Formats: sequence, C-alpha cells, structure tokens
Amino acid sequence: QVQLVESGGGLVQPGGSLRLSCVASGNILSIYTMGWYRQAPGKERELVAAITAGMSTNYADSVKGRFTISRDNTKNMVYLQMNSLKPEDTAVYYCCADLISSSRGGRFWGQGTQVTVSS
Repeated sequence: QVQLVESGGGLVQPGGSLRLSCVASGNILSIYTMGWYRQAPGKERELVAAITAGMSTNYADSVKGRFTISRDNTKNMVYLQMNSLKPEDTAVYYCCADLISSSRGGRFWGQGTQVTVSS
C-alpha cells in the first residue's frame, strides 16, 4: 500500500520561510512527476509546483522566485522550500506523486499539512 506523508507545515510570519517534505512509501516500482498543491478555505485546490523524474520543474506564477521544489529519487522524497511567505500563501499543502506500485498506477495524495502565514 502506497502512502505519502507530508511534514514541515506550521505558523510563520510574513516574509518568513518554511520547508515542506514529503516521503512516498510502500510497494513503489517507479515514481514519475511529484508535486505540491494547495487549497485555501473557500478556494479550489491549485498546483503550486511540480518536478519530473528528470528534474524539470514547473511553478505557479504566484510562487515563482519564492518557492523551490526539489526531490531525492533515492529516498522517494520531494521538498518545497518556501521563502518570502505572504498571508495569501496560507493553505493546506498537499503532496502528490504519479507512480506505479505493485498493485496499480496513478496519482497518489498525502493527507495535507497546514501552512499559516500571519503576524
């Protein structure tokens, strides 16, 4: 059974930084794209950043220049370094991975971690 577990969320002041981590575990055969989405209250879930197995990255315009996504393929981990945080970055952040396991392929999601940017 595949699991994605996020960590690193919390409360931070505007202008501060946080680093989110996500580890994928289980009977994983291959991981393709990994990414981070977020969902603020009353809003739809949106893509924040994604990274392919070949390390190509894609960012939402709202976070370009402030957030950096990276991954460690040897550990099945993906990270999101968030700098210069703004109140509008407040949301639940979800890790996702497009992968193939011993039982099925598809997109898997973590349970989410809260990020709150407030003074």
